[in-house]
Amino acid sequence: MPKCLVAVGLMSGTSMDGIDVALLETDGEDFVSRGPFRTYPYSADQRARLAKSLSEARTLTGRFERPGGLGVLERDLTSWHADAVRSFCEDTNLDRSDIDVVGFHGHTILHRPANRLTVQLGDGALLAQLTGLSVVSDFRAADVAVGGEGAPFVPVYHRALAGAIAARPLAFVNIGGVANITYIGRDGQLLAFDTGPGNALIDDWVFGHTGSPVDLDGRYALSGRIDERLLDDLMSDRYFFQRPPKSLDRLRFKTDAVAGLTLEDGAATLTAFTARSIAAAVRHLPENPQAWIVCGGGRRNPALMGSLEIAVKGLVMPSEAQGLNGDSLEGEAIAYLAVRSLRGLPLSFPSTTRVPAPMPGGVHHTA
Repeated sequence: MPKCLVAVGLMSGTSMDGIDVALLETDGEDFVSRGPFRTYPYSADQRARLAKSLSEARTLTGRFERPGGLGVLERDLTSWHADAVRSFCEDTNLDRSDIDVVGFHGHTILHRPANRLTVQLGDGALLAQLTGLSVVSDFRAADVAVGGEGAPFVPVYHRALAGAIAARPLAFVNIGGVANITYIGRDGQLLAFDTGPGNALIDDWVFGHTGSPVDLDGRYALSGRIDERLLDDLMSDRYFFQRPPKSLDRLRFKTDAVAGLTLEDGAATLTAFTARSIAAAVRHLPENPQAWIVCGGGRRNPALMGSLEIAVKGLVMPSEAQGLNGDSLEGEAIAYLAVRSLRGLPLSFPSTTRVPAPMPGGVHHTA
């Protein structure tokens, strides 16, 4: 068996919540030993700066462009991640000398694979300098450069975890800002794609009305009524009929469609939209999954989980029902991908991102 490495994964992704940090010991293939996990929340000011970066990024035509305040934000964001590594080591009594590599995803501010462009804020070389550790970053760039979707990238880690789960076919559903699915068939077949909006629209809607970043416990959605006409309009979008692999920019869908509704009815309708768009993914799968394992922040929203249970035919469960931490999976996946990158193993595949052949990736930075 190849030597196992101790990796720390840093995940911000499209989330405005904070920086996820997870420890993993792995060979980048079948062996996975999961360690501690922490989330270091963004302050209100940090969230505001990240939200502003999405509008500043709309004019980007190259992944290294940093107009306006994006350059300063990238340096600051990298420093925040370095602080997260230091805090993680202190909080978990981890000696930094035991860490072989840090996987650094960065914060996605633009994703346009049709233009062969994906932009994640985060300076891998600077993070290596600030932490004194080996860093792997820019996981998506190589995939997009050859015509891949550049997302989702977690499926290869889902497949490693699925070895301990008997149900087949099996679906992992990650509900972050955008929702994505990993389908694992009876013979280990892997298929993955973004299904549609995740928490982003719900969060944006609630924040715009209340200043709260989330619909805590789904309370607004549970108090509202779904506008079925508006929901049908949302579900008629051509994206849901497009064959996978496929991926979404966080801003692909907007809350404008429910602008005339009350806070509660808008939350209910957008929550149903996320659930039904996940269920609509079945039309692209070889078989209906026997089990749906939900990870990411969406699994904590009872309104969303209830809607999903109604929308799909199969057992819906939070990842914890399989002994997995749904908050840590993406951070663990970045650690896993960092080890695969160092070993030259593929990170993405024709059936997950539409690359022409299994594609390695990531850029290695030494301290």
